[in-house]
Amino acid sequence: MQLLPGLTETDSDLPECLSINGRSLDRGQLLAVAWTVAARIAGAPAAAVYASASLETAVAVLGGLLAGVPVVPIAPDSGSREIAHVMSDSGAAVLLGAADEPAVQDGPWAASGVPFVPVSVAERGGAPTGPLPGLDGIALVLYTSGTTGVPKGVPVTGRAIAADLDALAEAWAFTPQDTLVHGLPLFHVHGLVLGLLGPLRLGARLVHTGRPTPEGYAKAGGSLYYGVPTVWSRIAADPAAAAALSGARLLVSGSAALPAPVFERLERLTGLRPAERYGMTETLITVAARADDPDRRAGVVGRPLRGIETRLVGEHGEPVAHDGATVGELQVRGATVFEGYLRRPEATQASFTADGWFRTGDMAVVEPDGAHRIVGRASTDLIKSGGYRIGAGEVENALLAQPGVREAAVVGVPDEDLGQRIVAYVVAERAGAVTEQELVDAVARELSVHKRPRAVVFLDALPRNAMGKVRKDQLTNASGD
Repeated sequence: MQLLPGLTETDSDLPECLSINGRSLDRGQLLAVAWTVAARIAGAPAAAVYASASLETAVAVLGGLLAGVPVVPIAPDSGSREIAHVMSDSGAAVLLGAADEPAVQDGPWAASGVPFVPVSVAERGGAPTGPLPGLDGIALVLYTSGTTGVPKGVPVTGRAIAADLDALAEAWAFTPQDTLVHGLPLFHVHGLVLGLLGPLRLGARLVHTGRPTPEGYAKAGGSLYYGVPTVWSRIAADPAAAAALSGARLLVSGSAALPAPVFERLERLTGLRPAERYGMTETLITVAARADDPDRRAGVVGRPLRGIETRLVGEHGEPVAHDGATVGELQVRGATVFEGYLRRPEATQASFTADGWFRTGDMAVVEPDGAHRIVGRASTDLIKSGGYRIGAGEVENALLAQPGVREAAVVGVPDEDLGQRIVAYVVAERAGAVTEQELVDAVARELSVHKRPRAVVFLDALPRNAMGKVRKDQLTNASGD
């Protein structure tokens, strides 16, 4: 069984199989240039990829997969220390990137000492005569973006990727007749695994917009769109762009919770209820709302995919009721879950329970019907205040529902009396659009008094990473406290 049968086992050539930032290749062209790369790196222990939003990145990744060489995608804006660590830790023997990309030929990339192998989409070679790699080897080594310590390598097998993509294709009714559109980075699970390998596995068409702008999404003419909350928020603020998506059959949001106001505005403008999903680098996507569920709701990431089990546990490992209200840590196991961190046996051991469940570190509630809601990270989003356990996401949604609020993030900070007090960081639509007291009163009224923020800090913008997730570890510094 192959990882990408939709690319390698079909006789039909789409006029355009893959388009990235306005440049296109059909299936035959894509295979020819990918085989050329595969031949050049065959036998390498691992190959790093300068993962820009380009055809060259797609070709480099495919070349590694065809050669059976683990691919290590690295964000183009990575700093010298991160580049050196990932290169050394992964054992990458070559660095792949566009032939005309100056960034990889000098500065911190060149300083890593890893030989640069240029990728050109104009170069064509013959297909190797040997068998294609199976699914049991390591296909990708993805690095987590933790807030402390150096990034950890996550080896992902072809079998885990295939299981995940097939389960998602079933959940989202994804077929070769679809055109997938997105503009997500090609060095994370969302953009790379779901967004590139997904359509190639099925034989569907992919249009990558380069940057995920409302204009780019509007003119792409897709049937299926992927985005993160920042992307959907910008599209929801552009009625013309949103209206252009009304011909699609499904909008998918992930990587962070989609704020309820954005969900509702997208539904009004497009006639489509977005499908949210949940996953991690270590597990790929494990829970997703289905395309055939007409009752998709904001903040609900759906039910476990085929081949995945989930459970909620309390602070002492006890089972947590699926009552739609009680918060517990989400643990998962199944076909998509990795086996352990690269060269980190201690971290691996700490991440799994004695009976084999992966500790996600995310807090969730499960409805009686099995639908999951993620309320935040245990480390930053489970706030223990005055004896109550409060999910930051619930308070954030209440704030975002208030007129005049554009963005909101909630954290718990140490408090001698309460244990932790709730502090909200808010980006207003404009200066003076809403006051601190109005927001405190609104949360106390709509949720409960003990969930109200004890302080509201107004910012010009929330600090975010490349996937649009709020960097809550940076909020105190952002406020100047």
